[in-house]
Amino acid sequence: MSSVLLFLLLLLLSGVSLSGCIRLGSGGYEEWRMGSATYIKESLGHPLNDGGGACGYGDLDIFRYGRYTAGVSGALFGRGSACGGCYEVRCVNHVLWCLRGSPTVVVTATDFCAPNLGLSDDYGGWCNFPKEHFEMSEAAFLRVAKAKADIVPVQFRRVSCDRAGGMRFTITGGASFLQVLITNVAADGEVAAVKVKGSRTGWIPMGRNWGQNWQCDADLRGQPLSFEVTGGRGRTVVAYSVAPPDWMFAQTFEGKQFVE
Repeated sequence: MSSVLLFLLLLLLSGVSLSGCIRLGSGGYEEWRMGSATYIKESLGHPLNDGGGACGYGDLDIFRYGRYTAGVSGALFGRGSACGGCYEVRCVNHVLWCLRGSPTVVVTATDFCAPNLGLSDDYGGWCNFPKEHFEMSEAAFLRVAKAKADIVPVQFRRVSCDRAGGMRFTITGGASFLQVLITNVAADGEVAAVKVKGSRTGWIPMGRNWGQNWQCDADLRGQPLSFEVTGGRGRTVVAYSVAPPDWMFAQTFEGKQFVE
């Protein structure tokens, strides 16, 4: 086998197509798109931890999202549907600020970059609709551009998320409702639909409250809880009896994971 054919075979096995696309968890592909990026300086701890962010994750290190994260503009955020999704980003078309060779970094969408309608799209209003913008953590930004940069043009594309361990379910709520924060989702990263089941109920659909917090109006205390999670591209995983009958609010449980 010639060296050229061997190289092409290795590309196909790694999931990279000859058209420059990347294979997603569902077997689909997404082309590179143009956008822009800025960053938040990490002067005190993690910049996107304060208040839990618009996805509700809170401490990103505890929930296994680490330092390579970003808030995304409304055109990408989708009222929370983008939370947990992974994007490969590279700085392009700026010889002063982009790192040589246009290296890439994979970031997780963990927050919403709010618009600033009082400023123009190219001067402070970077997250105004319909701009596709990433407000990146400093650690992620410095993987693709120089610290002196203000705003840089980037190319980006959705990619599969690589997570260690199972999906995590943090249960909150009250006597009349149940809320669950779903984190550490592999493959799609995003969550499109959730159902919950107690030992004395059928499957109960949950609605997105905000970010990746899902809620239903039911008292399921004293019952083991199972969850059915549907990812952004339609695949479903059922995690049976994730929480035992004596679960308590504010506890986190680990369940089944999406597998590529």
